[in-house]
Amino acid sequence: MPTLEEEIRRLMAEGTAGLHAAPDLAGRVVRSTRERRRRVRIAAVAASVAACVVVTPAVAFFTIGTTPTAGERSTFATAPEPPAIDDTPPMPSAPPSLGDLGDGREFGRMKVGYLPDGLEWSGRSADWGDTYQVTYAYRGDEKGSYRLVIMVYEGSAVQEVEQRITAYRDEADGKAVTVGGRSGYLVVQHVGEDGMKGTPTLFLRTSDSQWAEIGFSPVYAAEYSGAEAVNAELLRIGQGLTSTL
Repeated sequence: MPTLEEEIRRLMAEGTAGLHAAPDLAGRVVRSTRERRRRVRIAAVAASVAACVVVTPAVAFFTIGTTPTAGERSTFATAPEPPAIDDTPPMPSAPPSLGDLGDGREFGRMKVGYLPDGLEWSGRSADWGDTYQVTYAYRGDEKGSYRLVIMVYEGSAVQEVEQRITAYRDEADGKAVTVGGRSGYLVVQHVGEDGMKGTPTLFLRTSDSQWAEIGFSPVYAAEYSGAEAVNAELLRIGQGLTSTL
């Protein structure tokens, strides 16, 4: 009589006798395993590429094989923003001054013999080389303001003055004058359309290669009784100018 263990083995053998392993079972198992591994690798690469595109677009181009076309680059990366453009014009630098002029009666190659009462050198001057100027004001005037300005033109800058005078003469604006035997021109410059009175000015030829431009501020000119009085004072200042060229 068979034992219990022998009976169990017999029944298991009979139950599995009709079952046969498919001939390609081993190959399919191997291929299935390889396929799963391949899918895992592809998913991992895709994830890493996505991360590269988000964080550093340029890296993705060198981690997935061939060099991308221009269209592919535009798909994966955004062009960098152009640098900001500062369209603010640069501020002009202040010209050099003529230095300490003392009482301001002599500057550059010019001497000032007469100043209207109460006016003194403002402490300000500017030197552009062949053109330079000095301003005069009342003591205690606001810094930067002026009452009288004397500008001197020399060398090639003389041509500019002569062209301006010619333009005024052609427009019948102002009048020619003679001051101590020297030719000059009286005119009101910079008359504004908004009602500004303009700048009463005397141009004076102080030497063969030098001109002076003497101008009153509109505020200062208003202190005089009228245009005739202003012109008389301008001519007096011009009479006192002496060139040291």
